[in-house]
Amino acid sequence: MSHALTTAAAPAPPHTGGLLLLVDGTPGLLLIAAIGIALLLFLIIKARLQPFVALLAVSIAVGLLAGLSVTELFGTVQRSDAVSTIESGMGGTLGHIAIIIGLGTMLGSILEISGGAEVLASRLLTLFGERRAPLAMGLTGLIFGIPVFFDVGIFVLAPLVYAAAKRSGKSVVLYCLPMLAGLSMTHAFLPPHPGPVAAAGLLHVQLGWIILMGLVCGIPAVLAAWAYSAWIGARVFVEVPQDMVEAAEESRRAVLAEQRAAGVRTQEKPVSLGVVLGIIGTPLVLILAATFSSIGLDPSTGRSVLEFLGNPFVALTIALLLAYYLLGIRRGWSRKSLETVSTASLKPVGNILLVVGAGGIFGAVLKASGVAQALSDTFHGVGLPVIVLSYLISLVLRVAQGSATVAIVTTAGIVAPLLAEGHHSRAFVALVIMAISAGSIFASHVNDGGFWMVAKYFGISERDTLKTWTVLESVLSLAGFLVALVLSFFVH
Repeated sequence: MSHALTTAAAPAPPHTGGLLLLVDGTPGLLLIAAIGIALLLFLIIKARLQPFVALLAVSIAVGLLAGLSVTELFGTVQRSDAVSTIESGMGGTLGHIAIIIGLGTMLGSILEISGGAEVLASRLLTLFGERRAPLAMGLTGLIFGIPVFFDVGIFVLAPLVYAAAKRSGKSVVLYCLPMLAGLSMTHAFLPPHPGPVAAAGLLHVQLGWIILMGLVCGIPAVLAAWAYSAWIGARVFVEVPQDMVEAAEESRRAVLAEQRAAGVRTQEKPVSLGVVLGIIGTPLVLILAATFSSIGLDPSTGRSVLEFLGNPFVALTIALLLAYYLLGIRRGWSRKSLETVSTASLKPVGNILLVVGAGGIFGAVLKASGVAQALSDTFHGVGLPVIVLSYLISLVLRVAQGSATVAIVTTAGIVAPLLAEGHHSRAFVALVIMAISAGSIFASHVNDGGFWMVAKYFGISERDTLKTWTVLESVLSLAGFLVALVLSFFVH
């Protein structure tokens, strides 16, 4: 993965060979950008088109409207020196993102099926006691959310929330919101989740910086969200949804049956908490060590070893192999069962990768056509700092169409020229990514699948979900952005 910031694209020269009428100058290119964004929102919201198809269609439309030729967009059938903007945008984006997301997904699946979440939650509940059970659930979501997707985290942890709420007799909101805050923060701010990994790839910054700034911005944000959870949990009472308790038990039995059929042993001794924490922390520590190995270390064999071990591909592979052995083989799993679990975990990843890749295409077309440069020039004239613009663009896209991933990849493509022109440090670019990620989780409402998942799993009415979950996401978003904004004044 290249770690250097891309250089600013020069204003695109007039193109020839385009299928549509060309427009000249910045006003025309800005009009094309507005048409492209409006078309994207229409296709996703009204036409209900799959985001990958919508992004691809809009990318082609914007390229043709801006005057890119068919050859520039698609290359040629014959071998030639012509470079396909679509292929280079897709390939350049997924070149490292696909590997990171794939490895991270398999790691999360092994941790999930091995019972790591139950061990983590039970130990934290014992440690914090009944009074601080909501905090224990929050920490469980925060730690377990690092390697697993948001929806998987809800599926695995919801029964633990039911049990804690039933035991105390208090509102399920008091226990589910802290857990959801932890899951949402890690999903938005930390690798190996698709959003921050995609933004890091599109804006060419090391994952070590994303991890560091994700922790610095995300932890205060989740603390603010936990404070809100405690406040609203005492005011909105929701009983434990008995139907979901029964459904969760049925799902658990079905999962256990599938695991037994695949050769996964399910009655072995519970996994050690230290092993779970060690596996989750290994890639984070290695990546951070490699990123900052140049500080205080001269080029040497030791530094080269750190840089090798801390490469995201290597670090995640090491963590996955540790999980295979410590959580699987050492506890009696067959190699066939490990293969089955790993393969099954990758099935939902295809859609994510295609959306991220299409976002890369969109950014490449904006750059090649000159639209990105026109946007950059215009945004400079507005006078708002790039980090504020990034947050606002991401926020508007999120609220309008509901997908955090679409909001992140689209915003990254739009603001890339602004960052390339300013010769900003990697720390600053990482903070901009935090602002984009923060904007992408603002005000989850009825057009977001996460909204309905929360309402369904915890038996919360639509009205109360807006009062609890939607506001919680907004608190996370604003707090994370404010931390990133303040820090941006100290790095450039």
